[in-house]
Amino acid sequence: MASSLTCTGVIWALLSFLCAATSCVGFFMPYWLWGSQLGKPVSFGTFRRCSYPVHDEVRQTMVMVEECGRYASFQGIPSAEWRICTVVTGLGCGLLLLVALTALMGCCVSELISRTVGRVAGGIQFLGGK
Repeated sequence: MASSLTCTGVIWALLSFLCAATSCVGFFMPYWLWGSQLGKPVSFGTFRRCSYPVHDEVRQTMVMVEECGRYASFQGIPSAEWRICTVVTGLGCGLLLLVALTALMGCCVSELISRTVGRVAGGIQFLGGK
């Protein structure tokens, strides 16, 4: 297979893919913050949560639902700051993944990535990580 990347470029492509995959997995996992509520361990991320309280209409008490799940809607995310964090982190992960997959394609296709494209991709990657 022909490649448009140098040895350094191939290492950059592989590390970019590894970092993008790690960022995406971290974004989707609900283990950003840990704590306890009503005597049960709880954790949550920007749009997912594990072990959350629900008001039981029959017993008129708070009951812990011991499962992981997403919020019912975007507006169900508890605060505007967490909604902003969800959007910004999701966009950053998307940009990192876009650059990483383009770099991996550059390992297989000749003349795909030039010096200018590599610099632009690095800039996009910096923006996604920022």
